[in-house]
Amino acid sequence: MSNISSELIKELRERTNVGIMKCKQALINANGNIQLAIDNMKENGLIKAAKKSGKITKSGIVLTKISPNKRNGIILEINCETDFVSKNDKFNNFANIVAATALEKNISDINVLKNHFMEKQNILISIFDENIKIRRIAYIEGEMIGSYLHNQKIGVILSTTNCNTNSQLIKHIAMHIAANKPEYIDVHHIPTNIIEHEKNIQMNLAIQSGKTNDVAKKIVEGRIKKFVNEISLLNQIFIMDTQKTIANILKNNNINITHFIRFELGEGIKTTN
Repeated sequence: MSNISSELIKELRERTNVGIMKCKQALINANGNIQLAIDNMKENGLIKAAKKSGKITKSGIVLTKISPNKRNGIILEINCETDFVSKNDKFNNFANIVAATALEKNISDINVLKNHFMEKQNILISIFDENIKIRRIAYIEGEMIGSYLHNQKIGVILSTTNCNTNSQLIKHIAMHIAANKPEYIDVHHIPTNIIEHEKNIQMNLAIQSGKTNDVAKKIVEGRIKKFVNEISLLNQIFIMDTQKTIANILKNNNINITHFIRFELGEGIKTTN
């Protein structure tokens, strides 16, 4: 039965909170019997998944996966509502399967990944009775990929050149990125508008504190130097050798970092009181 009225679809959507196309398909499968459609949707976990989809998910895990030849890798964040679920084997097995599939099939589009695992995700939502989301993924490639995970809460993945043997050093640099949160590889990668914005803030602060314009400019110059050093990886002091910067460490080992990605669990997720 394909002749399903829009009124029937609307009624099913209002009663279940499930999307229009899924409501239409459920009604087609049930030959227009709305109660049978609801029963089938309950069995498939669609209704529970729809009702849970609005719940805030700040718990979960961050994962990294690297190909055997170490030339490709992904970093992934999957969220749930509670730490209890994030530590559950079923949830972790699901997350690892998602990560492995994304790497194997070169999936970097989050929507493609979500659609691929929607059915399994809905089953987990039914099992745990809380919202579960595949939140974000990033793909990286290079001559050699390294990574670091801190308690599955912070993950870093990075690509390098001229580093075919020193994988331990790359892991240590990834640990540094996890701890120190650089935003750019080098000062030259920082957009001009970011620096100008910070200059304006610091100039206003200096003027408001009663400094003359000439003195304020000198103060701002020092603060901007500190600011760019703090957010650029190469200028940061290496956490495992505080006598050297990351740039020193890389130069001494003839290594280049071409890209890095850092995920911290739940960052950017807004909560409501």
